[in-house]
Amino acid sequence: MQSADTQESDTKSSSSNFWWQAAGVVGEILIAFAVVCALYIAWQMWWTGAQAEHTQVEARQETSWKNPRTGDKTKIALPQIGEPPKLDKPKPEGLVARLYIPRFGNQWERNVVEGTSLDILSKRGLGHYTATQLPGEMGNFAVAGHRNGYGQPLGDVDLLKPGDAVVVRTKDYWYVYKYTSYKIVTPDHGEVIAPNPEHPNEKPTKRMLTLTTCEPKYTTATHRWISYAKFSYWAKISDGIPKELSTIDDNGKVKFINNEQQSLASHLSSLVPVMAVIVVLYVAIFAAGAIAWQWPELRAIHAGVKKKPDASIFGGILRIQPGITAIRWILSILIYLFIVSALFQWIFPWAASTVPFLQQMSNYTTTI
Repeated sequence: MQSADTQESDTKSSSSNFWWQAAGVVGEILIAFAVVCALYIAWQMWWTGAQAEHTQVEARQETSWKNPRTGDKTKIALPQIGEPPKLDKPKPEGLVARLYIPRFGNQWERNVVEGTSLDILSKRGLGHYTATQLPGEMGNFAVAGHRNGYGQPLGDVDLLKPGDAVVVRTKDYWYVYKYTSYKIVTPDHGEVIAPNPEHPNEKPTKRMLTLTTCEPKYTTATHRWISYAKFSYWAKISDGIPKELSTIDDNGKVKFINNEQQSLASHLSSLVPVMAVIVVLYVAIFAAGAIAWQWPELRAIHAGVKKKPDASIFGGILRIQPGITAIRWILSILIYLFIVSALFQWIFPWAASTVPFLQQMSNYTTTI
């Protein structure tokens, strides 16, 4: 028979062990929360960009636009004399143009779509303010885009220098603009996209291009960064490429700086197929492990061969898997991969578009 002192000691030990295990579980929850936060940042900074790239590449492939002459026959398209050609009014949410800004990198290319809805700016590239002019027209061709996340198409506007080329490509023509200046305003300054931003109440006297995006870049977008460019010249797609988008190789031949390389992740339109593969693998390995080894870990614990482990979320997930240690680790990893995929596919997009705090943190709106 145990003495009173021994019973009291066991009670204290049991109580201490309970609180120690509770603290461990709380610690695991905090670690899981930190991991989810890190994954949200990865989703916003990387995966949204991959999805936006996929959508834009798909849109380009669906058009009948001919590629400029490339390869050994690539030529510099000479500037044309006279008024720029007038373009047809684009369809709502239709492809207006493709934009190239060499200052952002040789491979930088974004679609410009008619409209500035959240869907357009978050998935389809840049958005054209429908009330503003079209490329080459007298007035202001104004475009909006994200600065952070969703492919951050205008993430580097602060790197632009006077004279930098901003090249607009339509179905048949190039329109070359040169960057001039920028200003930072609050979102209520709608005059920045007026036909004549400097004198909003007067008729336009020049052909301009305006880019609007968030400011600051990584926190709540209280302001807008406005970049201006002035029209320089236009050229025909059939004549080649603008000199601003060309380079000379070692053999002295003209090359297009953009080779339209697509990132590996952007080939996926959705993570659902990946999740399906994970489920199939999990079921197959789970069944094989259960048949071949059953649950040796749980059996050893129940038989008293192994000490009953402390309470643990992650440890519990590992223990309930069948098979030897290596199999149980593989099954656990598959579970975590499925959870991450579900977060990227459904939970994070919903949170960014619904939760006010995350909307602001994600700079979910960039328009004037």
